[in-house]
Amino acid sequence: MKKDILQKGAILQRDRETYAIAPHIPGGFTDTATLRKICDVADKYGLTLKITSAQRIAMFGVKEEELDAVWTDLAEEPGAAIGLCVRSIRICPGTQQCKRAVLDSASLGLKLDKIYHAMELPNKMKMGVSGCLLACAESGVKDIGIVGHNKGWRVLVGGNAGPRPRLGEMLVDNIQTEEEVLEVVAKVVEVYKNDPQQGRLGRLIEEIGIEAFRARVLGTQQ
Repeated sequence: MKKDILQKGAILQRDRETYAIAPHIPGGFTDTATLRKICDVADKYGLTLKITSAQRIAMFGVKEEELDAVWTDLAEEPGAAIGLCVRSIRICPGTQQCKRAVLDSASLGLKLDKIYHAMELPNKMKMGVSGCLLACAESGVKDIGIVGHNKGWRVLVGGNAGPRPRLGEMLVDNIQTEEEVLEVVAKVVEVYKNDPQQGRLGRLIEEIGIEAFRARVLGTQQ
């Protein structure tokens, strides 16, 4: 029986014959040349395209024997759509585009993507970076959610959607710089990687409580 092919970023589809793949498009930011190339490859192999909630373009209908050729023609890195890893860093347009944004979520989010995209972890992890409290990147239901507001950055932890949804809890607020946010995220990821439990980050926080988790990450009770 056919299965997902992790090393090729290929997800077996409903017909149990063809696969879906998704090139990595950091934060959904791309250019016309990349879009034309994706369209050309889709036309060449008869694929269907869909824009996903993870800000990627999924390509459906790839035959197993054509997976290598499709990736060669795309000449793009696979998006981490499967596997126990950082699946996606969702990013809103931020101050570079949006009139409501108060902090530059695009700058911070792309830095996080460069560091963490596809990093192997005990379970899947998703991140969201929003430039204002409207949180268009759905930061409140991400394992690590970051939200900008007038006093700085807020970091939420332990959120997820799925069959057992969970809202993220505030880890720390009013962080002033991107560098400080990156330091906090690095500590969260390190704590998670070194914990023996194998569930999502929210399960760990439920087990030990947000105060104990905060102490592990920040080294202090706040």
